[in-house]
Amino acid sequence: MRIAAIDQGTNTTRLLIADVVDGRVEEVEKRVEITRLGEGVDLRRRLLPLPITRVRNVLSDYRRRIEELGAERTLLVATSAVRDAENGEAFLGEIEWSYRFTTRLLSGEEEAELSFRGAADDEPGSMLVIDIGGGSTELIVGESGALMHAQSIDVGSVRLTERFLASDPPSPEELQACAERARSLLPSSLEADRAVGVAGTVTTLAALDAGLLNDEGLGTHGHLLTLEGVTAQLERLSGMTLAEREAVSGLHPKRAPVIVAGAVILSELLSGLGLPELRVSERDILHGAALEAAELPEPVEGDAPPGAYTCC
Repeated sequence: MRIAAIDQGTNTTRLLIADVVDGRVEEVEKRVEITRLGEGVDLRRRLLPLPITRVRNVLSDYRRRIEELGAERTLLVATSAVRDAENGEAFLGEIEWSYRFTTRLLSGEEEAELSFRGAADDEPGSMLVIDIGGGSTELIVGESGALMHAQSIDVGSVRLTERFLASDPPSPEELQACAERARSLLPSSLEADRAVGVAGTVTTLAALDAGLLNDEGLGTHGHLLTLEGVTAQLERLSGMTLAEREAVSGLHPKRAPVIVAGAVILSELLSGLGLPELRVSERDILHGAALEAAELPEPVEGDAPPGAYTCC
């Protein structure tokens, strides 16, 4: 079955069109746009008009591509920014009405579970999945496809950037405050045989560590990212102005504003858990959402959309 999955995050709007065959996700096309839907949500607790417009423009493009490639079902999952916003559910209602996508507002635990479902592999032993997003960080431990522990923490690259990193480049005091905040909320112990990192912060740092020139983290699957490598990139990027970061090969210009905070989170997490390294995976919540999309009931021709909402 051909499906489409959309991950509406705090920082990005990502699309995966895939064929799901016998529980396997076979990618057909993958796209990512940095839309910053969560801009200002941490302070105002609302989705703002300009970020909403950016997302709607991207979703219009995605819908055209979904129709061109013949996806039978489309599932959009929304995470931290929409969870935190007072108008988040109204926003999703508008998306359902306008685009006829099925939408799901994920709890932190559901987000963690989908990330694990997408990243799970057949290697023996327990696995810790680390998913650093714009608004939250998900930590999941599982073994042989079975979930053992899942938690969602309100520490994300957009959230910490807006709270702590106002200077350009960030001052030492701001970086210290950012690190202390991350350290205070992240766990100091989680037992697993190996660690796997997913999503944009991890794949971007892996691309920089590997010297890759593309700015979407492509080609990082399986890369071994060490704490030493993360620290080196943090020191390098935090000493640059925003304009200098935007010009770095391998770093998407629109990710440049938040990558320093993302690197802080990953550095604090690895050091706090005593992890010297993690293995990078390009399979994440999108792949979990693809599996969920394949399980949706078949749409009925002529069904009314879920309802009209006045949003935002």
